[in-house]
Amino acid sequence: MAEGDAGLEAVLARLVGLLKERGETVATAESLTGGMVGAALTDVPGVSAVYRGGVVVYATDLKAQLAGVPEDLLAAVGPVHPDTAAALATGVRERLGATYGLATTGVAGPDPQAGISAGTVYIAAAGPGSAQVRNLQLTGDRTSIRRASVRAVLELGAALVAEELD
Repeated sequence: MAEGDAGLEAVLARLVGLLKERGETVATAESLTGGMVGAALTDVPGVSAVYRGGVVVYATDLKAQLAGVPEDLLAAVGPVHPDTAAALATGVRERLGATYGLATTGVAGPDPQAGISAGTVYIAAAGPGSAQVRNLQLTGDRTSIRRASVRAVLELGAALVAEELD
């Protein structure tokens, strides 16, 4: 992790700690973050006890083939949509045999994609009891949008795990 990522380290420690405490696991499905969520998780010593793995589904067809997003959903709403994010998180959770699934999809920029502005991001976390999606409207360059997306999805995952513990 880069210097100055103390906040990210704290989020990772919380998520991994909660999962270890319960003997539960997490998997990731990433589009615009291209593996950065998985990389952040695997920076944590001992994460192999809880991280099942992940898929980078940058191409739209791979969202269906590898992460289980229904093709009719992709045809109806496209790859950058809250329902797609939820399907990514649920699909990767099921396909990789994890307790929780985390997902990112969006437009990192610098240019719009299919009429969707750069900085439009959907993150999702899915667990045995529920799925939650957040719409992020981020500003900055491509790198900052991607980094903010990583932190946000890890925060959402930690919050969902903590909520389902109650």
